[in-house]
Amino acid sequence: MLYREAGQFISHYRADQRLFRLRQDRIGFYLLLASAFVLVPYCGNDYWFSAILIPFLVLSLAGMGLNFLTGYAGQLSLGSAAFMAVGAFSAYNFNLRVEGLPFLLSILLGGVVAGLTGVIFGLPSLKIKGFYVLVSTLAAQFFVQWVFTNFAWFSNDSSSGVITAPPLQVFGLDLSSPAGRYLLTLTIVTALGLLAANIVRSELGRNWMAVRDMDTAAAVIGIAIPKTKLLAFAISSFYLGIAGSLWAFTYLGTVEPHGFDINRSFQILFIIIIGGMGSILGNFLGAAFIVLFPVLMSHIANGLLAGVIDAGHLENFQKIVFGMLIIGFLIKEPNGLASIWQTFRQQLRVWPLRY
Repeated sequence: MLYREAGQFISHYRADQRLFRLRQDRIGFYLLLASAFVLVPYCGNDYWFSAILIPFLVLSLAGMGLNFLTGYAGQLSLGSAAFMAVGAFSAYNFNLRVEGLPFLLSILLGGVVAGLTGVIFGLPSLKIKGFYVLVSTLAAQFFVQWVFTNFAWFSNDSSSGVITAPPLQVFGLDLSSPAGRYLLTLTIVTALGLLAANIVRSELGRNWMAVRDMDTAAAVIGIAIPKTKLLAFAISSFYLGIAGSLWAFTYLGTVEPHGFDINRSFQILFIIIIGGMGSILGNFLGAAFIVLFPVLMSHIANGLLAGVIDAGHLENFQKIVFGMLIIGFLIKEPNGLASIWQTFRQQLRVWPLRY
């Protein structure tokens, strides 16, 4: 068998607490990281870095943030893009107004401000549940966008309201090239991804899942419901704030408040639904689907239907097909791509004896 546990014994508690308990998983993860950090920068081109890999990584991080809140803690949210905007504009202003502040620290502080904002808009969740929480986060979406549009101070009194990325200087290295921006984004996403995997396996992660499954029972066994919910909003918004900073500075290079509109919130929601709620891996799978599948559809449509349908109708046709495929996929596999991957792993563990 290629993927087996036989002979891999756990003899102490530290080994039992490993993120990847099987040797095959650890080797595969290390090979994936080595390929991402070494092979991809060597073989990739500017188009792949700027149009595919960086948005994929940033959207994966944003999906992680929403998954903390919705997938693990069970709190519905449609304000993801609002917290991304708070992180982006806060990081921009910290970098602009605090002389000598390192770029990475400005991104971190932007995430902290977004986390505090998430706590404020998460306060209604202490009294209301379900779709009512959804409405309160939707209010955050429109309120934050209104603030950044009408108060020019946040965009340094720019007449257009657009902010421009500061110089991407990290430890004296110029990372303004597409490959440099990719490596910076990959490093941050990898670090926060590993942190996320440990958070959901910790006591806090178990508390989130208990509140998600039945908050009354969670309160009976001694879990502090208000603290648990607010921590979910804080950490979720922190991740979304850092994702917003990366979206503005390493992907777009410039951004305006309308760049973080309700459509962006729906996009992040689709990522965790397609990838799988309550799964760290699902965020990456869902982001890959959202980013890569439209590109594939565009190439196929342009090759088969170019000249038959005009460009405007072709774009609408692609959106229709994309939406129908998402609906069909969710009906067929409601637990997302992560569930398909887990099923595939289980089959590998008994191959070829199963046949």
